Amino acid sequence: MHPFAYSRPASLDDVVAADVSTERAGPPTEAARQFLAGGTTILDLMRLDVMRPDVLVDLNRVSPQDYSRIDVTRRGIRLGFLTRMADAAENPNIKRDYPVIAEALELAASPQVRNMATIAGNVLQRTRCPYFRETSWSACNKRNPGSGCAAMDGVNRLHAVLGASDQCIATYPGDLAQALIALDAIVTTAGANGRRTIPFDALHRRPANTPNVETLLKPGEVIVAIDVPAGPHTRRSHYLKIRDRQSFAFALASAAIALDLDGDTVRDARIGLGGVATVPWRARDAEEALKGKRLDEESARAAAEIAFADAKPRQHNAFKVPLGKETLVRALLETKAMEA
Repeated sequence: MHPFAYSRPASLDDVVAADVSTERAGPPTEAARQFLAGGTTILDLMRLDVMRPDVLVDLNRVSPQDYSRIDVTRRGIRLGFLTRMADAAENPNIKRDYPVIAEALELAASPQVRNMATIAGNVLQRTRCPYFRETSWSACNKRNPGSGCAAMDGVNRLHAVLGASDQCIATYPGDLAQALIALDAIVTTAGANGRRTIPFDALHRRPANTPNVETLLKPGEVIVAIDVPAGPHTRRSHYLKIRDRQSFAFALASAAIALDLDGDTVRDARIGLGGVATVPWRARDAEEALKGKRLDEESARAAAEIAFADAKPRQHNAFKVPLGKETLVRALLETKAMEA
C-alpha cells in the first residue's frame, strides 16, 4: 500500500477548503486526496495498489447529525451523504413510497457492508473489472490512460454491452444508482467554488475517449445530499436483479422500474438498467415506446428490443443482450402487478 496521511476534518468547510492546487493531474487513481466514509471500496483499492492517495480524508466527523439524516416530505426524500445503506433500506417511508430504492439497497452487497457503506460512496463506487483491479495488467485506460483495454480481447463475460467505447467496456457495478436514475434524482455537491446541483443522469460519464474521467465531480468536490422528487410513479416501483448467485454478487442484468398507470395503460414509465452498461443507464427510448400503450407482454418485449437496440456485445458477454431483455420484460410485468 502506498504511504498516506490521514485527515479527519470536523466540518464540511474544512473538507472543501483544502488547496485544490495540490491535486495531481491524471486519473482518479492518482488523485492527491481521496475521501473515506464507509471505506468499503476505497480501502480495498488501496490495498490492491490501484488507488494511491497522498491523503485519506475521513468524512465521518462532518456533522453526522445533519448529513446522516433521511428527510421525507410531500415533495420527496433527501438522503444525506453519510446515510448508511442499511438505514435507507430499512426506512419505512422509503419502503412504502419508494420501494425501488429499498429493494435495490437490500439486494446490494451484504448486511455487514450495508451497515458501513454510505449512500454517496455507493453511487461513486469503482468498476469491478478485473483488469482495473489487478495492477499486473498494464493495459487499463481507467487506471493508466492511453495504455489500452485488456478486456477487449480478454475474458469479458461481465463487461458492458451498452455505453461502451473502443477505449473501455467496464461495467458500472452498483444497484442503487439504477433506482436513482429512474426516479430523476438530483445530487447536491460542495467544493471549493461552493455548492451546485447535478441531475443524477448526468453525474456519471460514459468512457468515450477518457475512461479515467468517470463523473462530473471536480477535484476535491464531494456529494452532500441526494434528492428524489415525489411523483405518481414512485409507489409502483420495483428493482429486479439477476446474478450468478443469490448472495453478495454483482448484477449480470438488472432493471429499476417506476410506473404510473391508468388501469393497464401506461401514463409514465421510468426504466434504469444495470449490469449491462458502463454507467447507470436510463432507457428513455423504451420508456417513450410504452407511454399510452397497454402494458402487457407484447408491449414489454417491444420496449426491451428498443432498450437494447444499440447493444454492442463482445465474445463472452453476448448473453447479456437476451438476458437484459428478459430481465426488463419480467421487471415491467412484476411492477405492473404491484399494488400502489
